[in-house]
Amino acid sequence: MSEIPIHIRHCILYEFQFGNDATAAARNICAALGEGAVADRACRDWFKRFREGDMSLEDRPKSGHPLESDIERLKVLIEDNPRLTTRELSAMLGYNQSTIDRHLHEMGKVNKLETWVPHQLTSDSIQQRITIWNSLLSKRNRHRFLQQIVTGDEKWVLYVNHTRKHQWVNPEDLPEPEPKNDLHPKKVMLSIWWDCEGIIYWELLPPNTTIDSKFYCQQLQNLKIALQANRPERRKIRLLHDNDRPRVSKVIRQKLKELEWEVLPHLPYSPDLAPSDYHLFRSLRNHLVKKHFDDQAHLKSDLETFFLSLPKKFFEDGILDLPKRW
Repeated sequence: MSEIPIHIRHCILYEFQFGNDATAAARNICAALGEGAVADRACRDWFKRFREGDMSLEDRPKSGHPLESDIERLKVLIEDNPRLTTRELSAMLGYNQSTIDRHLHEMGKVNKLETWVPHQLTSDSIQQRITIWNSLLSKRNRHRFLQQIVTGDEKWVLYVNHTRKHQWVNPEDLPEPEPKNDLHPKKVMLSIWWDCEGIIYWELLPPNTTIDSKFYCQQLQNLKIALQANRPERRKIRLLHDNDRPRVSKVIRQKLKELEWEVLPHLPYSPDLAPSDYHLFRSLRNHLVKKHFDDQAHLKSDLETFFLSLPKKFFEDGILDLPKRW
């Protein structure tokens, strides 16, 4: 079952919860995603697992317990670098993340370093996600559909950049000390728009800018001008942006109607479904680690160099990865 992509596993679970049998599930998924997207046998295997009460979509651990040599290697890896993530350890050792996590806890390790999360998804939000996933996954000519997506977001960029990572340590131990960040660091807001081909438009916003409906409306107009200059052949625009209050106001809805842009559904508190968050900003964050900027001109020059260094494939990968996350 490990060959089944995660987005198809979500579809199989949806069909199971909807009350269809495995054969009907395979037929429905293939109708939406294309012939051969999933085999009847694969659906039967997953349905059997769901009926047994295992609703996890992760691969089950390798048969049997990890070899002692693997457990010892895990211990050595984590002692050598406590900042390794379960994803990184999974790739190194060939076991799924839940297995790695379980054995780390069996070793008495705990993951220390508080992190703020935007919001905990409710059952209604999860159901909304499933509905949105299915509507997007059922799109015909999906590759062209993805190529028509324009996405964007904002991000604070610090003048002095530190980094902090979770560390696996013994419960009684403290994580290795790291420099404390300034409570009020000097920073500037980056606003950026991009698609499969690359950056379309970006700017550093003036200090104390409030992103309200009026300001965002002007940004959409700026984006339109940039699209006309940089993507003159583009006829269809599918906009994927956040849906916080300024972006769903009546003024913005009217502006988008005037622009004749299709707005793709996007749930709030879902950075894992926003290409800027899970792809572009992650690379930018890695690029900025330990960098110090004396002034905005220096910072802006560095950002420009970074964006120009990214190949087209980088942007394609970020957008084309969306179906795996749906």
